[in-house]
Amino acid sequence: MALPSPDRRALIAGGTGRVGRAIAARLERDGWRVVAAGRADGDLRQRAGAQQLAEHALNALGGLDLVVHAAGDGFVPTPFAAVTGELWDAAMDVTAKGTFFVAQAVAPAVRASGGVFVVVEDVAALRPWPSFAAHSAAKAAQAMLTRVLARALAPEVRVCGVAPGPVAVDAGQEERRAAETLLGRIGSPDDIAGAVSYLAGAGFVTGTTLVVDGGRLLQSGRRASS
Repeated sequence: MALPSPDRRALIAGGTGRVGRAIAARLERDGWRVVAAGRADGDLRQRAGAQQLAEHALNALGGLDLVVHAAGDGFVPTPFAAVTGELWDAAMDVTAKGTFFVAQAVAPAVRASGGVFVVVEDVAALRPWPSFAAHSAAKAAQAMLTRVLARALAPEVRVCGVAPGPVAVDAGQEERRAAETLLGRIGSPDDIAGAVSYLAGAGFVTGTTLVVDGGRLLQSGRRASS
């Protein structure tokens, strides 16, 4: 297995969103050289777009030791009967197809460095939310891809997931979302960035997902009176 490069190089797909920006900033503080890529750098709904993104990062960095897939779409509350084909495709395309195609495109470079691929998932993968049916289904598919890719890219590459809870909350929803957690507060994108930083260096961790949700999943299973 190749040794990690002392010149640590990271690509963040979805690096222009709230969580992606926090991950990029944390990695830069940790000493990584980072390409924080957005939609203009490659259409992740297409295999060719993922390849374009990989080439962009490799041209800028000369190699890849860490790739984070933080891109997504289709997170729109929609009644079950109102879900359209367009909304379903928006949720699935970048989240599930994009995860696979980006991994496929960067695999040779990350294998060469003995690197890491981190998928930013969501606790929605584990919760059957009717108002977010497409999003939950897409995130469940993505969570399975974390495990599929861990097997496909082993032993050279570790593949891990991070599943955020309420960390990028819209203004005015903080109190309600805080009440959904065991800790009684919301998190922040920096919490996800810290998890990615940990996984980047956790050399014996692969094929698993780190849930960063303040106890959101456990709170969902409790009685309202408890």
